Amino acid sequence: MSSPAATRLPIPVSVCDLELLPDRRRVITRPFISGASPSPGDQLVSRILSLSEDEVSATLSSAYVRFADRHFDLDAVLEDHFQFAAWGRAGLAATLSDDRRRLIGAYYTQEYSIEAAALTNPSIVASPDQSNLEPGSLRFIMSLRAIGEGHFSSIEFRRGVIDGEGGVTVEAPSRRALTGRHQPVVFDKSDFCSKLAEMNAYDQAAATVVERLPGQFELDQLETAIVDTGGTPPTLRPGSPTTRAMHWLAKSNYELSFPASSELSERVIFPWLSAESRGLEDARFVRFVDDDGCVTYYATYTAYDGFRVLPQLIETSDFESFRIGTLSGACAANKGAALFPRTVNGRYAALSRFDAENSYVMFSDSLQVWDAAKQIEGPVSPWQLARVGNCGSPIETTVGWLVITHGVGPFRVYSLGAMLLDLDDPRRVIGRLDEPLLAPTDADRDGYVPNVVYSCGSIIHGDDLILPYGTSDTSCRIARVGLTALLHRLSG
Repeated sequence: MSSPAATRLPIPVSVCDLELLPDRRRVITRPFISGASPSPGDQLVSRILSLSEDEVSATLSSAYVRFADRHFDLDAVLEDHFQFAAWGRAGLAATLSDDRRRLIGAYYTQEYSIEAAALTNPSIVASPDQSNLEPGSLRFIMSLRAIGEGHFSSIEFRRGVIDGEGGVTVEAPSRRALTGRHQPVVFDKSDFCSKLAEMNAYDQAAATVVERLPGQFELDQLETAIVDTGGTPPTLRPGSPTTRAMHWLAKSNYELSFPASSELSERVIFPWLSAESRGLEDARFVRFVDDDGCVTYYATYTAYDGFRVLPQLIETSDFESFRIGTLSGACAANKGAALFPRTVNGRYAALSRFDAENSYVMFSDSLQVWDAAKQIEGPVSPWQLARVGNCGSPIETTVGWLVITHGVGPFRVYSLGAMLLDLDDPRRVIGRLDEPLLAPTDADRDGYVPNVVYSCGSIIHGDDLILPYGTSDTSCRIARVGLTALLHRLSG
């Protein structure tokens, strides 16, 4: 009798010729800060005020020639950055010409190359728009982690098509990019308190503030409640750890919208808050179908401020308007949460790696709060002894939930694997690969972070698993995996 290993059929894996490379020409505008912030005595503003109107006009015209075609509505950008520069100078705007205001704004503007270092760690979902396609084709939206100067990460998007033969094309991105309009959202008081407690910041001082708030509140109501305490107890004085924690949490929730006229590839979710000041990492998008058939796109990602991580949730129906909120609960901590694409037995389900080493399945009655989890995988095989985790949301198949995984081996080599979970109880593992499904090759092991292949989501089309992945935190490739062979290996 032959051994099981001898009868195993190979899992076909082919890598498309397509490679998505970072383009340092894609830039956004950011306010330029030479110190902690502009001050009323800033000598740069004074020097600009001393220019003649002719000098102002000539300097501004020259700047527009070089930069106007690189950005959307440059007038509005410069006006916004003028307001930033004019902080503390009451009435300054009323005394200046439009050109002088915009020139001040120009001096307080810098371009930032969002892909200067890398374009990596993709996820993929079916697009809301499946119109005007050839039979057997599927239009998709891919999210990517763009990394720029200083290792600041943002989230970008691309649109593409998988044809009936499994061929993949990705639309070329626009040269321009924009970061959208932000505004705070309404908070639920009980969720807010739970997250403060998780941060070890819900003390008597915080309770004094919270009791002044309604069940649903906005950021300005929180600010008013803090002020109304009069700094009593002292831990509620400006700059205290308690007030900083409440501000940090409240400002981590917001809404973001882009003009309907903008292209998908032009929309960039860029760090906006202190909690994400060092980047938005590894968004795992999923097309979620509710029990009533309603479709919503969710993504979990990691906000990072240079010292701590904050698990965040994105919600959108059209990739034009986004709602960003904070995940809470003991099992939502750390990186790598990934939602299932529907409820399981009437509850939300998600993968987690809250202890930074093992894989878990967790259930909740709320998308925002995750308190319970069961371990389903730990480091066992040599190629993953350092740690394991998921590479995106589970994919439903007829034989179980397919999960693409990652493991870390010697020299911090990241490879991809796979496991199959029971449809009715995904805490039960049906099977897993003993060896990597995809590992770094000599061709893609060198990059910003060497020896890494990593994905944040894949999709099934026909008998192919379409698996986009990042190579050494530098660029992206797309693999086609034979689905039947993979499922046979996992369930056999």
